[in-house]
Amino acid sequence: QVQLVESGGGLVQAGGSLRLSCAASGSIFSISAMAWYRQAPGKPRELVASISGARTNYADSAKGRFTISRDYTNNMVYLQMDSLKPEDTAVYYCNADISPTGWGISDYWGQGTQVTVSS
Repeated sequence: QVQLVESGGGLVQAGGSLRLSCAASGSIFSISAMAWYRQAPGKPRELVASISGARTNYADSAKGRFTISRDYTNNMVYLQMDSLKPEDTAVYYCNADISPTGWGISDYWGQGTQVTVSS
């Protein structure tokens, strides 16, 4: 069984920084892409950033402020968030495309971590 567990959320003032972490564990043969999504109250879940190999992709709202990175040895992904704004307030979810056995890839989600940015 595969699990994604996020940590690092919290309350921060506008202009501050947070670093989110996500650890993938369990039966894992390989991980292709990993990503961070977020969902604010009353809004749909949206992609914040993704990473696959050396390629990264960012939402326009995250470009220049957020940095996604991976630790391939320990199956972890991070999201460094700087210059945070109140509109970044949301539940942030870790997402990964994982092959548990080497046959087929499935999409996995973490339970989410709350990020609140005060003005």
